[in-house]
Amino acid sequence: MARLLLLYLSFGYSAVHSRTCMSAQFTKPGDYTLGGLFPLTMNIMNLSNRVEPTVVVCERLYTTGLIWALGMKFAIEKINNSTSLLPGIELGYDIHDTCLEPVVTIQSSLLFLTQKGSTGIKVLCNYTDYQTQVTAVIGPYVSDLALITAKLFGFFLLPQVSYGATSEKLSQEDYYPSFFRTVPSDMKQSEALVQLLDKFDWNWIAALGSEDEYGREGLSSFSTLATEQGICIAYEALIPADPSAQDLRKLEKIIKNINETQVNVIVLFSVDRPVKALLELWLSHGLSPKVWVATEAWAMSDIVTAIPNIHTIGTVIGFTIKGGHVPGFQDYVTDLFASVQQKSFCQAAQQPSNDTDAAVLGPQCEQCNDVSLQNVSHLLEHQQVYTVYVAVYSMAHALHQALGCMERACPKVTIKSWQLLEVMKTLQFTLDNQSFQMDGCHSMNHGYDVVVWSRQPGGLQYIPVGDYWESLQLNTAQIRFHTVDNQKPVSTCFQHCESGQIKRVKGFHLCCYDCIDCGENTYQSAKEALFCSACPEHQWSPVRSTQCYDRSERYLFWDEPLIIGLLVLMVFIMVLTILVTGLFIKHLNTPMVQASGGSRSIFALISLLLMCLSLCLHIGKPTTVSCSIQQPFYALCLCGCFSTFLVKSLEIVLLTEFKSSPESFLLWLTQKRAWLVIALVCLTESLLCFWYVYAVPSRPGNNYKLLNSQVLIQCNIQSWFAFILIHSYNGGLAFVCFLCTFMVQTPAKKYNVARGITFSMLAFFVTWIIFVTTYSTVEPVQQPAAQIFGVLLCTLGVLASYYIPKCYIILFKPEWNTVAYFQNYAKEGPHEEDSRKPDLFCAAGN
Repeated sequence: MARLLLLYLSFGYSAVHSRTCMSAQFTKPGDYTLGGLFPLTMNIMNLSNRVEPTVVVCERLYTTGLIWALGMKFAIEKINNSTSLLPGIELGYDIHDTCLEPVVTIQSSLLFLTQKGSTGIKVLCNYTDYQTQVTAVIGPYVSDLALITAKLFGFFLLPQVSYGATSEKLSQEDYYPSFFRTVPSDMKQSEALVQLLDKFDWNWIAALGSEDEYGREGLSSFSTLATEQGICIAYEALIPADPSAQDLRKLEKIIKNINETQVNVIVLFSVDRPVKALLELWLSHGLSPKVWVATEAWAMSDIVTAIPNIHTIGTVIGFTIKGGHVPGFQDYVTDLFASVQQKSFCQAAQQPSNDTDAAVLGPQCEQCNDVSLQNVSHLLEHQQVYTVYVAVYSMAHALHQALGCMERACPKVTIKSWQLLEVMKTLQFTLDNQSFQMDGCHSMNHGYDVVVWSRQPGGLQYIPVGDYWESLQLNTAQIRFHTVDNQKPVSTCFQHCESGQIKRVKGFHLCCYDCIDCGENTYQSAKEALFCSACPEHQWSPVRSTQCYDRSERYLFWDEPLIIGLLVLMVFIMVLTILVTGLFIKHLNTPMVQASGGSRSIFALISLLLMCLSLCLHIGKPTTVSCSIQQPFYALCLCGCFSTFLVKSLEIVLLTEFKSSPESFLLWLTQKRAWLVIALVCLTESLLCFWYVYAVPSRPGNNYKLLNSQVLIQCNIQSWFAFILIHSYNGGLAFVCFLCTFMVQTPAKKYNVARGITFSMLAFFVTWIIFVTTYSTVEPVQQPAAQIFGVLLCTLGVLASYYIPKCYIILFKPEWNTVAYFQNYAKEGPHEEDSRKPDLFCAAGN
């Protein structure tokens, strides 16, 4: 309460006494003097018109820089009052204005390098014993100036600790051996910016940087990291570092190009003055609100926040260097502003200034005398003050260690500035219960705070929403976007591709793309992420795969439902064939069996039985043996059956159509000579099959194209001509049998042996027509099953057409299966010539 009362009293007092002696508060002698470089003012004149090396007058006060300078003054006075740090040592300070201009900064830097007690710099070969005016330098703030002074101070190995220069170049110890800083480098901030964009899935952005060292290097490092992360920068440009009327056209073009890209997120890696010029022009054009990602150089700049209607630009998410509260600083500044308005205090403070040569020191901060506490009260908690505070304490701790200070006193010995460097490189100290340490790049990385601008009745406020230390921690619920529904704006050129997807560039930007799934049997290789690589032939992959898998084998398995059904049918047919064979053997000498061929029928039935067994060669994994013999085995068995039908068919045609043929012809078709005809027919088929197996056998082959995840193992026919030849031979036998029997007349109510052969051949032809149609339409994996079904259907057709009717007569019409019945039938026959072979016909039941 007392502090607030004092603050209000000082406001009223400053209203009466407008002039102060604040400009006299930046110099104080001591045992060891620290130089300070702070932007107390800013230049408003065009230096290109400068033709003589005269004084550069900076007329505009930069109140933020003034507060930073007071932060250094406060830290030194606090150290001087300490009994533990540099006890017995009085630190002095000599704070100068940089005006944010190299010309002004060099002038002050040369003064720091003058020999102690003089105003001149000696040109020496060896500066080991040279004692400079100051022991170390705090500042400057911006990287452009730091790069100049770091080269200059590096020659003398004069320690320099910056509280704001973040350029990555300054981390190069070979070029800047005496440079240190209490802020992280721009590379760390670039990493934080990229993680923020990635957090919100913003990959279609504009990136701008100020046309100075800070902006150029920062924008370059950010662009590199953003591109590596897959963020597409639609537009990238540099804005003038010190905008003038001539730069208006360039700013107009930048704004126009940003609008054309239709991005909703703009990253501004810039110091505050260029940002002010850009945003003022943006507001004057009445452009739509955007998301502005601010770097630490302007995220909390009062120059930018003072722009009228600045809250209408959209959402501003900024990074600020993580700092802390400087205890006692607000009270100190309040007391100081009250003191500088007192005449006695000012007379004492101005005495050191009167003893110096004004021509050497250059311009003083006359504008500082017009500042009241009310003008700077909102800056007293500026986080940059903390980095200044830490910078001063780092030099004090280095000096404490170099002097070898004891608990109660420090020896007052001469310490050269360069002797502090080794201490600074490994410096560790604790300040306000927080540990600090210089890293290998001469930097202190405390991380960043993430803030969002929020419009409040009293003006803009900075709402903390997260922080960054190696990784970004963000509370998105606290961020209120400028959109109507408070949802994050969408600024995407692409969706992040997932595993198994590749990028297909669209439009004019190479980083703008669609995500395309890798198709079947292709995969996204870790080595070649831009293309889908084909899987090896023996492997497969599903859609959107990142690897290939070995194919499983596919053929007809014994446990498949379809195969089990076919096996049941095959067993049924084989059992039926065995039963018919047994019945024929039992009644071998009966007229019915003899009329059907006698022992030749037994041979035919055994051939049908073996033909059914040959179907097992089509089931299971194909091998060289099974593939080479499955077709010949089936063809030979069928030929054995049809050869018996051929003998019987020729016998019938001789008896019915060629009645005048010699008796010797019939002898070759009956009795034991008929076996010679059967043997000759089977021998011919055997020769064809032997040629097929020897010359062009079927071989197992792998079909990788038919099935997605499996390899089809099937028997590949090498010669379709040989395949057709061995099966056409049986077709020819069937055709001859059909021609010999289909015209034979059937006596009324009598069983015709010829008709059984006719229907058997018809069953064979119908089966083959069905098989060929089915085989050509089903999937190749089921083609062997189609062939099995066709063979079984053919076998069943032969049994049902030729053998089953005879079994019916044998079992249920035994009176017809007698010699007397056949002799009676011969007498009733239509032609007497038919009685030569009464075994051709037998009676049929009603």
